[in-house]
Amino acid sequence: MSMAGSFLDTIVALAILLFEYMGVGVIIFAGVQGIINYVRRDPLTRLKLAKGMAMGLEFKLGSEILRTVVVREFSEILIVGAIILLRAALTFLIHWEIKTEEAATGEQIREP
Repeated sequence: MSMAGSFLDTIVALAILLFEYMGVGVIIFAGVQGIINYVRRDPLTRLKLAKGMAMGLEFKLGSEILRTVVVREFSEILIVGAIILLRAALTFLIHWEIKTEEAATGEQIREP
């Protein structure tokens, strides 16, 4: 393998790890914040939790898209493609839930 190819593999592997960890971190943070908001009886708990989960899944989806750069075999492409479809479907459902919840509460949470 050429030096450029090896460099690309290293950069992509590091970016995948960064996005995976960021996604996990955001989901954990949103979950803890959701527990705190639930205890405080915040009426927007579901909406805030759904937005946090959606953001975490976006990072995870980004890592899967990057993973397609270093895929070498067709079977790996199928697995990565299935994971991308699953995460995209989850993201779509969460965004649908966010819109439904915003319509029900009549409020929108501003992003920081």
